Amino acid sequence: MSDLTIEKWRKACLTKLGSVEETPFGPEALVYKVSGKMFALIGVKAPLSMNLKCDPQEATMLRDIFEAVIPGYHMNKKHWNTVILNNSIPDGEIERMIDNSYALVLKGMTKKMRASLEIAYSPEHLYGKK
Repeated sequence: MSDLTIEKWRKACLTKLGSVEETPFGPEALVYKVSGKMFALIGVKAPLSMNLKCDPQEATMLRDIFEAVIPGYHMNKKHWNTVILNNSIPDGEIERMIDNSYALVLKGMTKKMRASLEIAYSPEHLYGKK
């Protein structure tokens, strides 16, 4: 996979408000967190893949629809999917999966954690509400 493809998905993860990139597992795994909570992990070793948090029912549905979506590699397979980034899934669908993963992580935070993000970014920007 090209560096351009990796960069595209890095940028998609880093556009999420409060997102930071870390490499706690070494340079072959780019981890994206908001307030210390992981919402995405890009495995840059071939085949390029991304782990994303997912609602359990949707996780199963996505695995049934897309051959390139499998149970989360080295993750809780009920709540995480691994998406093989082989161009078989439309970019818009992968972006939606990233959005959903981020939203699930926000939803799972304590009120105090969400409050600090809301102060920094405003609820409208953070949750996409108008």
